[in-house]
Amino acid sequence: MATAAEQDGSLKTGLSFTYRVHRGSPEGGTFIMLHGSGVDETTLVPLARQVSAEATLIAVRGRIVQDESRRWFTRITPTRFDQKSIRAEAAAFAVFVREAAAAEGFDAKDAVFLGYSNGANLVSSLMLLHPGIVHRAVLLRSMPVLDNAPPTRLDGSEILVIAGAKDETYGPYSPALTALLAEHGAEVQSFVAPAGHEFGPDDAKCIRKWLAVAA
Repeated sequence: MATAAEQDGSLKTGLSFTYRVHRGSPEGGTFIMLHGSGVDETTLVPLARQVSAEATLIAVRGRIVQDESRRWFTRITPTRFDQKSIRAEAAAFAVFVREAAAAEGFDAKDAVFLGYSNGANLVSSLMLLHPGIVHRAVLLRSMPVLDNAPPTRLDGSEILVIAGAKDETYGPYSPALTALLAEHGAEVQSFVAPAGHEFGPDDAKCIRKWLAVAA
């Protein structure tokens, strides 16, 4: 049974990743949220609440600190990433999902993984490196980051990829990510929001529509 402190999103440190839980209704489902670089686990909460007022939100904090910014894995340039770091953190997050499911009482197969930028890149890597954990994912402002993706099958997975029309860094790579995930068997929907790298109400509207169809 959650305490009052847990219900209001207090920090939890007992598992392999630090996280907060914002409780919803039992019928509202679960969102597992991975923030972007340079911020923390609180930043996706307003967006998730625009999508669903009833969902339970598991807001997770990335463990890598680089150039004083919190991240999910180490970067070399804005579009090149340390491959060992990606694989190590994806493996650790796979363990965390199982731990959190047991601790917080949700089924990962029914959860929606909501990732933004570097967090979305970790979600797609998790899917390719550790298939069977993520079944539904929303990837905001994301790109392929694995130099050599394994021949994983993602049949039965549902993914929404949302790019920003004015996102000059990640936007050009979004079609390649959509194609990569589809080639591995996932059912992928793509959308281009009238925005840059930031997210906003158009993203929330698109996610709500996608979830209504995917449900």
